[in-house]
Amino acid sequence: MRLRTAAAGAALALAAALFLLPAGPDVRVEVPAGAGASETARLLKAAGVIPSAFIFKALAKATGSDHKLKPGLYVLRRRMGTLEALRWIREGRSEQVKIVIPEGFMARQIADRLQEAGVADSAAFMDYVRSNNMEGYLFPASYFFHRGLPAEEIAHHMHVNFRRFIEPEVAKAGQQRFTLAQAVTLASIVQREARLQSEMPMIAAVYINRLDKRMRLEADPTVQYALGKDSGEWKKALTRADLGLLSKYNTYQYFGLPPGPICSPGLDAVRAVLFPAQTDALYFVADRAGGHIFSRTLDEHINARNRIKRAFSRRQGW
Repeated sequence: MRLRTAAAGAALALAAALFLLPAGPDVRVEVPAGAGASETARLLKAAGVIPSAFIFKALAKATGSDHKLKPGLYVLRRRMGTLEALRWIREGRSEQVKIVIPEGFMARQIADRLQEAGVADSAAFMDYVRSNNMEGYLFPASYFFHRGLPAEEIAHHMHVNFRRFIEPEVAKAGQQRFTLAQAVTLASIVQREARLQSEMPMIAAVYINRLDKRMRLEADPTVQYALGKDSGEWKKALTRADLGLLSKYNTYQYFGLPPGPICSPGLDAVRAVLFPAQTDALYFVADRAGGHIFSRTLDEHINARNRIKRAFSRRQGW
């Protein structure tokens, strides 16, 4: 113990003697995940934060900090001083990156956004999400993350928010119609279908009515997900061949709900499933103005589609 204390004191004395100049301008230093004291010291020395990599390593070892250095992007100062730089990195005072995860993003889109921001590796994130069946259970919100965090830690944090905000909504609704997984799965479809929050209860009601009548859901977003879950793309114009895709997510081919959620739904979509509108509608079609026209019968639905097509043709001057 005396040797460690003596070594720390000697390192501090030498650092003070070598760093007499005042601190300089800010510099950004990125400490990658898995970097030890040697690599961290080299990065700090190259950026002019510390005068000596050797002193940093010696001080880190003497204070027991050499295995407690945290990765991230740090905003430090030139000639900051060895002890202060060590304290910042040991405590993880790195610069945080704001990541906005919109409602309706699939996991692949979340992974790509994290990688684009330099927060986490997309492949590692997807491996963890898929191995733990977390599609749909990553709460959409604005987050502040340190660069270099393990992908599983980021996914876990998003899932904790799901449990904090979504699970209580399902529990307090007191409904017996859907399990949590079923409610989230249907809410994810509603989230992708709706352009107006006010229409979510109606869209949810249509799908519930179809389930009750043992009709196929025939929801385009489920096919889009089957086509794009690996690329993160939602195909806009589905073809006849797309609708014939052999996938359990293709609700044009299979009855009932798909195997799981197709995106991360927000609270409004979940509430719409728990408290759907009171309607007999079984169909809806986009009105090309952001909303939908809802119909009770197939004939009404076909007439609505034809009206929309005629109105669109007139606007295009055809």
